[in-house]
Amino acid sequence: MDILLLDSPAFAKLDMVDAFTSYDIHVDLFFHEGYNQRENPDYESAFDDAVSQKKYDFVFSFNYFPILSRCCSKHNLKYVSYVYDSPLVALYSYTITYPGNYIFLFDKTIYQELHNGGISTVYYLPLATNPDRLTSLADSTTDLDRYQSEISFVGSLYNEDHHLYERLVHNVSSYTKGYLEALLDSQQLIYGEFFLEKMLTSNILSDLQQSTPYTPNTDGIESPAYVYANYFLARKLAELDRTKILQTLSEHHPVKLFTQNATPQLPKIQNMGTVDYYAQMPLVFHHSRINLNISLRSIQSGIPLRAFDIMGSGGFLLSNYQADFPDYFTPGADFVWYGSVEEAVQLCDYYLSHEKERAQIAANGLGKIQDAHTFKHRVQTILNTL
Repeated sequence: MDILLLDSPAFAKLDMVDAFTSYDIHVDLFFHEGYNQRENPDYESAFDDAVSQKKYDFVFSFNYFPILSRCCSKHNLKYVSYVYDSPLVALYSYTITYPGNYIFLFDKTIYQELHNGGISTVYYLPLATNPDRLTSLADSTTDLDRYQSEISFVGSLYNEDHHLYERLVHNVSSYTKGYLEALLDSQQLIYGEFFLEKMLTSNILSDLQQSTPYTPNTDGIESPAYVYANYFLARKLAELDRTKILQTLSEHHPVKLFTQNATPQLPKIQNMGTVDYYAQMPLVFHHSRINLNISLRSIQSGIPLRAFDIMGSGGFLLSNYQADFPDYFTPGADFVWYGSVEEAVQLCDYYLSHEKERAQIAANGLGKIQDAHTFKHRVQTILNTL
């Protein structure tokens, strides 16, 4: 088989190429800087040229791109997209109804919403990882001081200078600002139910629209409430969630944070800067006694890529509650999850003092990954679906 793969920035892209290649599928890469735009004549022309050179069995991309769907529809090509981001506003483009689409979603709640709404082109497919590559890197460094830790977290704190939330509430009424702060405070206490969008009343939305207007894309049906809740509020919530748990844990144990920005608000955290996804991140996961997964709340039930990579590196995973986990992994046996910051502290206390149990859980998680959750497994599912 021959496929055309969109060469857009995406974690695990090389792992997916390797998985396709293992099935004797030849992969050609296609890149154009307009991949993220809804309309771009130059992009469409470049795609026309690419598919005129060779007959492809299907086109593949990580995440879904409406412009690529339209291009594939024009040439009667199957378009396979494997979504690993949430939120993804592109899923509310009417182009997802094109019959040539095969859209694989890692979040079961989002899949059910679209499927139950009559969209027949969506499929549920959890994310995966490449344990062969990850475990081969385990002993590839002499700089263990950088990667070894009691507790670690790899990820953004969403504390960039261009805060979406601060822009959103800059010109709203004091009532609206207080209402949103109360919503965020409440959501921090609740795992397993993302209720911010449904709690944005018409009066609140009207105030937000005056402050930071949002108009749906011309080919989309996404609502302003969806965008405000999932992009503006959810990112602020991630900052609050991650800061709180890291701050609390650092009061009890040494914690290393691998992130881009400075974190003066976390004086007891050891900020190690960023790590490369392919070469360095697996070393953090393998050499940390406890690896945290603190999901974006806009990932409503799905298992994030970080969790698969931690287990696929042979690391011990401590994650917040996500409803999709028990479909594939056993809490307390393959990984451990928490339902509150207080419970996370208790679990860290326990597993840092029970090494044999901690090591066995990490080994069980890796075994489950190797048996059923590699990108090769996912490619087989995609091929069977096609």
